[in-house]
Amino acid sequence: MYRPVNILDYMKDNLVYLDGGMGTLLQERGLMPGELPERWNITHPGDIIDIHRAYFDAGSNIVMSNTFGANIFKFEAEELDRIIFSAVENVRRAAHLSRGTQEKFAALDIGPLGKLLKPYGELSFEAAVEAYARTVRAGVKAGADLIFIETMNDSCDTRAAVIAAKENSGLPVFVSNAYGEDGKLMTGASPAAMTAMLEGLSVDALGANCSLGPKELRGVVEEYLKVSSTPVLLKPNAGLPRTENGRTVYDVHPEEFSELIAEYVKMGVRLCGGCCGTSPAFIERIVEKTKDLKPLPVTEKGLSVVSSAVRAVYIGKAGDPLRNGEESSGYADPVLIGERINPTGKKRFKEALRNEDLDYILSEGIRQQENGAHILDVNVGIPEIDEPALLKRVCYELQGVTDLPLQIDTADISAMEGALRIYNGKALINSVSGKEEVMRGIFPLVKKYGGIVVCLTLDEEGIPESADRRVEIASHIIETAAEYGIKKKDLIFDTLTMSVSADAKASLSTLGALKRISSELGCNTVLGVSNISFGLPDRDAVNSVFFSLALENGLSAAIMNPGSERMMKAYHAFRVLKGLDKNCEAYIENAGRYRETVPVKANEAPVLGNGDKDRALERTYGEAFTGPSEGKSTESGPEKELERAIIKGLKEKAASVTKELLKERTALSIVNEQIIPALDTVGQGFEKKTLFLPQLLMSAEAAKAAFMKIKLHAGEGRVKEGAEAEVSVSRGKFVIATVHGDVHDIGKNIVSLILENYGFEVIDLGKDVPAEVIADAVVRERAPLVGLSALMTTTVPAMEETIKLLRKRAPFAKIVVGGAVLTKEYADMIGADFYAKDAMATVRYSIECLS
Repeated sequence: MYRPVNILDYMKDNLVYLDGGMGTLLQERGLMPGELPERWNITHPGDIIDIHRAYFDAGSNIVMSNTFGANIFKFEAEELDRIIFSAVENVRRAAHLSRGTQEKFAALDIGPLGKLLKPYGELSFEAAVEAYARTVRAGVKAGADLIFIETMNDSCDTRAAVIAAKENSGLPVFVSNAYGEDGKLMTGASPAAMTAMLEGLSVDALGANCSLGPKELRGVVEEYLKVSSTPVLLKPNAGLPRTENGRTVYDVHPEEFSELIAEYVKMGVRLCGGCCGTSPAFIERIVEKTKDLKPLPVTEKGLSVVSSAVRAVYIGKAGDPLRNGEESSGYADPVLIGERINPTGKKRFKEALRNEDLDYILSEGIRQQENGAHILDVNVGIPEIDEPALLKRVCYELQGVTDLPLQIDTADISAMEGALRIYNGKALINSVSGKEEVMRGIFPLVKKYGGIVVCLTLDEEGIPESADRRVEIASHIIETAAEYGIKKKDLIFDTLTMSVSADAKASLSTLGALKRISSELGCNTVLGVSNISFGLPDRDAVNSVFFSLALENGLSAAIMNPGSERMMKAYHAFRVLKGLDKNCEAYIENAGRYRETVPVKANEAPVLGNGDKDRALERTYGEAFTGPSEGKSTESGPEKELERAIIKGLKEKAASVTKELLKERTALSIVNEQIIPALDTVGQGFEKKTLFLPQLLMSAEAAKAAFMKIKLHAGEGRVKEGAEAEVSVSRGKFVIATVHGDVHDIGKNIVSLILENYGFEVIDLGKDVPAEVIADAVVRERAPLVGLSALMTTTVPAMEETIKLLRKRAPFAKIVVGGAVLTKEYADMIGADFYAKDAMATVRYSIECLS
């Protein structure tokens, strides 16, 4: 009997069984290549109900509606609403008809939109949120018991879906991501990074599904169980796919599959089922294998973690045992927060903000990462600019060129919310204080969007002189945060560094409060180190010693200039002496690397009165006192500048340098000697997994900006005779399309962009393209290469049909295939010439074919 009790209550003490695959079962019932499976909710409800009922009969607690691709980009609004209503109703009817006596729940299934979000694609974050919101609202109206967001291969897309679910329903939200063989999402996120972001968004269960079989997902599962304080779910494929008589089949059978799932349950997985290639028989065996197992309790890991789109950074008391499974030493490292993206005391930076010179700002971020920063502070607050708009834009662009987490630094609540909403990860939030108004403004944002919040130990009465009072304020902040469900692990306390030149005992109060908050309250700490030396000569000498003292007293993170040689030497020396640097490897590697900063003058910034200190400390951490050390690239000359701009993804810089180079160089020489080598450097990093898809895409965009300048210059006739012909020469034509029935074009668009930058003439036919249209284009263009993409199991038969037609009509063309559901073996079976696991593999093969 269908009894919709609260799924969250049920899962506290019970192992939860999910359902299995849908696409392969629909194919068995006659779903045609290119046919949209979601329409079967209306046209073939009996078949859909039968499949759902079979899963309930097999023991599934949660069965997902047949709405994986049901979104506004695929269906008109009226049809979308009817599909979703019918789909949820089909699950509910199946639950009532099932003979199973277990608790049953109808989940609204939401798959990816199939589009890349900005800054890597064209779809805005808010457009993605609204697209998901339409699906969520329809599902809520239809009576779904929970929302199950699955097969997400991009962290930003995942974030948009979760925010849409949270803002448009009160239903539990489960999230499952699709990982590749490298244990990362398509856009590079690890399970640790996804856990940080999703726990910040307060999802109710998280984990992995699709792409791989249960054996191949072991590393992903182990990482989730190590870092997650949220129930972990798992829905693997039934191994690897192949075709038999036009049908997609898989190589892992129910018995082997269920044994592996039972092993994961013993390790701590709390929700389990199957994905592509699995059937009710798989679920039945899982239930049989695990029915006597007592689920392991979900434990609070106590991890303080921030994240970017791809990287998780753990924060703890330096030298203490960690909690951080990524550190081979097993101990917490001091975290360095780069302070240079901040206008205070920087004339050139203020000018860049006024002129919206994004490349200058981005270069500061890149430089700090190269100098060893782990997190970047981002503050764009000057009076004459639109801070909310610019802060959001800078965060967007920075996340395109660096994989470091960001500290969002603003006193403007609207600017903070705008940046947090679109931030791809879990941010460090700067800041709250003990002021009631400030806490009541910031804590709701932390609860909604996630983050670790910097807590200043000051209140309405100002900055206390004593350590005791600062600790009291910290305790009050902890109590107030708890009212919003924010735990101590998501608070980091700043005990406020004041200048010793004004108060000889200033450092003692700061360090005393820091030590007590760390040891007595068990909280992490942060300081703006350089404030200590204001008004003194040779300030870096004072700063570096104070930094070392703070680390020994429990400092977790320092906001500082990673370009300071003395500060970085103190950091590396501390790590050696604390046993954090195995064989002193990092110390030796970095010896002499950091440049001396420009000497800081004792009176470089104005002395602040008591009334000004409160405001300034909430906005900055002493950057007013560190003085200019803007730094320049160690590489000189426009040729090196262009290569660096492309490698780092600096679009405006690439365009401006190319324009200057064209005054002296031919277009072809610039392409062959700077642009292509730079792209090769990035491509090699991508293939070696030292760079990820976001960096590859941003570099491609920078190269595209350079190419646009070359084409514009040639078109205006400002280059030597013959140069226009040089830049118009193509390596060859490449027809590309997502096959009929599939509207997911992320992979296709990525491949198109990279191929164009390598000199191919790409004829992009779009998505959901019939086989005849693809064949017509290949014949018409006499294209020697054709690329086919498919994301879903149900559309692979359409790919096979397209290949058969191409072999008949265009035997001269080499066929490249790719997509999440494909393997090399599968590609061979359906007759493709080459399986491309990623965009660079396509480029390498294409160059080889035409060389």
